[in-house]
Amino acid sequence: MLAIYKREMRAYFTSPVGYMFCAIFFAVSSFLFMLLNVQAGEDASYTTYFTLLLYLFIIIIPLLTMKLVSEERKMRTDQLLTTAPVTLSGIVFSKYLAALTMFGGSFIVTSIVYFIPLSMYGNPNAAMYIGCVVGVFLVGSAFISIGIFISSLTENQFISALGTVGAIIFLLLVSSLNNYINNEAIRNFLSGLSVTSRYAYFANGLFAYDALLYFISISAVFLFLTIRVFEKRRWSNS
Repeated sequence: MLAIYKREMRAYFTSPVGYMFCAIFFAVSSFLFMLLNVQAGEDASYTTYFTLLLYLFIIIIPLLTMKLVSEERKMRTDQLLTTAPVTLSGIVFSKYLAALTMFGGSFIVTSIVYFIPLSMYGNPNAAMYIGCVVGVFLVGSAFISIGIFISSLTENQFISALGTVGAIIFLLLVSSLNNYINNEAIRNFLSGLSVTSRYAYFANGLFAYDALLYFISISAVFLFLTIRVFEKRRWSNS
């Protein structure tokens, strides 16, 4: 399991993917921070900064996940993985953990660095800031699990990335569909799928167990589905 994790982490920096992710993430997040916080002074809303980061995930999360499994299928190395002396859950979790490390490491570092000028030149609400950080991290971890699952369904990286983009857009905007639907049952169902409504709890400095369970459940479900895809492929190759 550790060997697979190291292999995936190494792959991010022996190909342009890791550098593209870091470049896009740092550039866009820095621009948003300067635009919304430093230039605006104490009246700036850092909650807007974190909310806009969620929409940045439409671009950067597919970069992390599009080749995690699809490339294995294309190169036929997935057959070696499924016959290796490691559990299927270990394979999937190692790949998930590698992508989460790339995302989480970059995000946590920038969040700490950006908090320093806020605390020096203003009086930010620490609870709300931490809540935003935790909420964005949970959203990102859920989206990564979805991206890995979609990547396991195809050997084409472009299709994998496109499918992940579509899934993220749907989950971010699904609550807005309620404005065009009159059926109460459908409205409640769509609200139940909404990522932004759950994230709002953390953005307001509230720790909601149901919101936490929602994000953990998404990650667990899609990782489980990815394991089932690996399991099906292993039996078909045997």
